[in-house]
Amino acid sequence: MKKVYIISAIIVVLGITAGISFFIFRDMTAKIPDHITLLTDDEKVYDFAESDKKLKLVEFIYTHCPDICPTTTQRMNMLKGDLSKEGVFGEKVQFVTVTIDPYRDTADVLRKYRDTFEIENDENWVFLTADPDNLKKDQAEIQELANTFQFQYRDPGDGFYVHSTFVYLLDENNKFIKKFPMGEDFDKNDVFSKIMKEI
Repeated sequence: MKKVYIISAIIVVLGITAGISFFIFRDMTAKIPDHITLLTDDEKVYDFAESDKKLKLVEFIYTHCPDICPTTTQRMNMLKGDLSKEGVFGEKVQFVTVTIDPYRDTADVLRKYRDTFEIENDENWVFLTADPDNLKKDQAEIQELANTFQFQYRDPGDGFYVHSTFVYLLDENNKFIKKFPMGEDFDKNDVFSKIMKEI
């Protein structure tokens, strides 16, 4: 009888280990598909395949978000200041903010969102949305981009999205390095340390 329990326990442990390994491997091999192109808040095409060879910190937001998104953007802005003091922001590091609500978050709305946080529009922090002329296609590409990193989101019908709460650090080739919590749990010092180690 003891053998049965031991074998069962081993099977359970192996199953859990295999599951964890799958998710770790999936994250470690995640890379932004080369075909994804979106529109910047300057209404220019941003092509991930042609993007600068820099580390990228990617956040997914929507501007009507009452708490987690603006808190994350604010803390990223503070992080930007720390990275700028080290002379690496813009030179070796770029931030990318992607709206998950491109229907409401037009380029103009994203510009106002940027201005709210007094974020300089210098192409080192890129804000992305859908091209209104290709809204359905770009919405699908935003979904594909989010799915690459298992960032989940949905509108329950009231315009306040339920979404995952992570930002993602990518290498120069748009491959996943690490994820960090959003909102109040976003520790800019922790993110800063990881970025500096990767440079």
